[in-house]
Amino acid sequence: MAADHDMATSDALLASILSQLDDDKAEDVVQIDLRGKTAIGDYMVVCSGRSTRQVSAMAEKLAQMVKDDYGRTPKVEGKDTGDWVLIDTGDVIVHVFRPEVREFYQLEKMWMSTESPAVMPH
Repeated sequence: MAADHDMATSDALLASILSQLDDDKAEDVVQIDLRGKTAIGDYMVVCSGRSTRQVSAMAEKLAQMVKDDYGRTPKVEGKDTGDWVLIDTGDVIVHVFRPEVREFYQLEKMWMSTESPAVMPH
C-alpha cells in the first residue's frame, strides 16, 4: 500500500510542477519517466526560460510551491547564475535552463530510451 501512496504522491507532485511551470511560461517542457531506470527519482522535467532572470524566478517559485503544498524543502542548485537550475524534490527532478545552455548539454538525450519524451503543449 505504501508504494501506491508514494506513486500517487509522485504523480500529484509532477502534475503540480507541470502546472506551475505552465503558469510561469516555461518553454519546451519535457517530462521523462525515470521509473525502472534509476533510483534518483520517479520523473525528470526539463524546461527552458528565456533569460537568467526568468530561469531563477521559475526555480524559486517552484521550490516555494513544493515547500508550501507538499511540506518538502527541495534542494536547489544554480539559482544564483540562472543558466541551469536543478530543483530536486525527491520524487521529481526539475532542470530549468536558458535555451543555449540546454542545447549545449542536451540532458534529455542522456535519459531518454527509444521512446520519445512527453512534450507538453504550450
